[in-house]
Amino acid sequence: MDHSIAHLMEYSNHPFEVKTIESDFTQQEKIDSLLKGEAHLHSKEQQLQSKYYKKLMAVVKKYKEVILFGPTDAKEELFNVITADNRFQNIKIQVKQTDKMTAQQKHNFVKEFFSNK
Repeated sequence: MDHSIAHLMEYSNHPFEVKTIESDFTQQEKIDSLLKGEAHLHSKEQQLQSKYYKKLMAVVKKYKEVILFGPTDAKEELFNVITADNRFQNIKIQVKQTDKMTAQQKHNFVKEFFSNK
């Protein structure tokens, strides 16, 4: 995951189904907001980032164990938001730093992570 897109994979013995959740803070939104001023840009970015994380949290709450991984600090930010919410206290969540990966590399990473459990 990063600040703009998250690829969600559920570990199973069947081929992984990948769902995608994207942030509404697009490059065009960034340009439009910046034209209104830096304060507006920052406010808009925070608002849309919060909305993006809430979408991801709605998915995370359906599981008992989750791995958040990716090349940016978005995973740590999401982890911090989740751990501040008591509704997630019974979910085991781990965070791993990874380089940018292909779809197959992500699939292999998730498969290896959960098969060692």
